[in-house]
Amino acid sequence: MAKKGNRIQVILECTEHKATGLPGISRYVTTKNRKNTTQRLELRKYNPILKKHTIHKEIK
Repeated sequence: MAKKGNRIQVILECTEHKATGLPGISRYVTTKNRKNTTQRLELRKYNPILKKHTIHKEIK
């Protein structure tokens, strides 16, 4: 049985990588509390293809 609660799983995708047109995708999976964080997440995460920290935004 699945847990019922406010914590949901979200996918973060690199915004800079999309603009470069390079092959591959930099994505991370994390969780957020739906009640406390209603907006989409934006975190600085490491992109191994670009070899630097970039902004990753939540996708649907």
